[in-house]
Amino acid sequence: MSWSTVDDLNEPDYRFTLANERTYLAYLRTALACYAGGLSAVQFLDVDGERTLAKVIGVVLVLTGMVATLGAWQRWRKNTVAMRSGAPLPASRLPLMFAVTIGLVGLAGLIFSILR
Repeated sequence: MSWSTVDDLNEPDYRFTLANERTYLAYLRTALACYAGGLSAVQFLDVDGERTLAKVIGVVLVLTGMVATLGAWQRWRKNTVAMRSGAPLPASRLPLMFAVTIGLVGLAGLIFSILR
C-alpha cells in the first residue's frame, strides 16, 4: 500500500495514533542521546593519549543515531498504514539493533575503564 492512499483509509482510534507518535518521539529521543553520547565520547575519552577507541565508540553511536532517526520514521509510517488498513502491525528490527549496539558500546566502555 502506498503512502499517498493513507488518507483514504479508515481513521484508527486516536489513542493508537497518539501511541504511535509517542513511540516515534521516543526513538527520536534515543537517537538524540546516541548523537550526544557519540560526540561526548570523541571529545572526552582517551586512554594515555590514545583516542582510537573513543573515535570508534563515537562513530558507532552517531551512526546508530542516524539509523534510529530513519528507522523511527519508517516504523511510524508502516504502523500508520497498518492501523488505517486494519492489518497487523509490522515487526521491526530496530529494538534489536539498539540492544546489540548499546551492549557493544557498554562492553567497549568496560574495556575502556579497565585500560584506564
